Amino acid sequence: MKIEEFIDPYAGQSWGDLGARIFTSDNQVSVTLGYPTDGGRDVLAKQLAEHLGVPDISLELQFAAPRRSPGKSAELAQVKNIVLVASGKGGVGKSTTAVNLALALDAEGAKVGLLDADIYGPSQGMMLGVDDGRRPDVKDGKFFEPIRAHGLKAMSMSFMVTDKTPMVWRGPMASGALQQILGQTLWGDLDYLIVDMPPGTGDIQLTLSQQVPVAGVVVVTTPQDIALLDARKAVSMFTKVDIPVLGVIENMSMHECPACGHVSHLFGEGGGARIASETGVPLLAELPLDMAIRQQADGGTPTVREAPDGPLAQRYREGARHMAARLWALEKAQDAAPPVISMVDD
Repeated sequence: MKIEEFIDPYAGQSWGDLGARIFTSDNQVSVTLGYPTDGGRDVLAKQLAEHLGVPDISLELQFAAPRRSPGKSAELAQVKNIVLVASGKGGVGKSTTAVNLALALDAEGAKVGLLDADIYGPSQGMMLGVDDGRRPDVKDGKFFEPIRAHGLKAMSMSFMVTDKTPMVWRGPMASGALQQILGQTLWGDLDYLIVDMPPGTGDIQLTLSQQVPVAGVVVVTTPQDIALLDARKAVSMFTKVDIPVLGVIENMSMHECPACGHVSHLFGEGGGARIASETGVPLLAELPLDMAIRQQADGGTPTVREAPDGPLAQRYREGARHMAARLWALEKAQDAAPPVISMVDD
């Protein structure tokens, strides 16, 4: 079997079709992929060895992010991919998923920023452990320096106001504030800017889809029928405004009893998979209902940072790999390139 025929388990396509850069020398293989996967190297090495019919492979992985968000301003010029994390309704754990997804990409080896676009209910400041009252530095009187937290570059309305200040704004005011925060933040060089969206399909969603070069969107839902109904609407809305839906994440998918290990599907079963099948998008992850996820986010150290090698964090990291690989596949679908293979004699 040829190495370029290897089907990438996250992108679902061959490395040849994806245009992966491949270098081989004996049983040593170096591959540049379009998604970060520091935690997935061992799995890829095992699968590649099975594909080639050899006992083992020494696999070295490099990462080069695709560029699907051409920046229209100097502040966004170095942001390669702007990814929205959205939901059709509130209460599905979208913000917790967004921060852990951002941290998962960081843990896998990417440069990541996080924008809290939920103007009315910003929560990322608390989830990232940013002290109440801490404000971003201002450069040249108009540009914000993002706050560094857990390895992320973060910006949120919660950095501008206190947690007791309600945002009593009409839709256009909120959309204008969001555009200002996004466009006047010095993001610098980022592989991914994760945007935690407000729930629903309103002004802010339309503003971002029309004004910002969005690479794709992830829709978060729970298995409940009412949440699935709204998730379908969210998928439909983003499809209509030509933003690729990278996949669905089902949150609160199941609960495992810590005492006996019994698994209960408290809010229904298989809803996320049905949405994915009906809309033709991938199911990126099924995340459990676990008290630790809530406690760690509320405590300012989300799950992926608190226990990066634990089973809960691994679910987020798997979902992040699938999401990022989907972006790579979408880029190559638009501009297919053949692989570059070099044979080296030692």
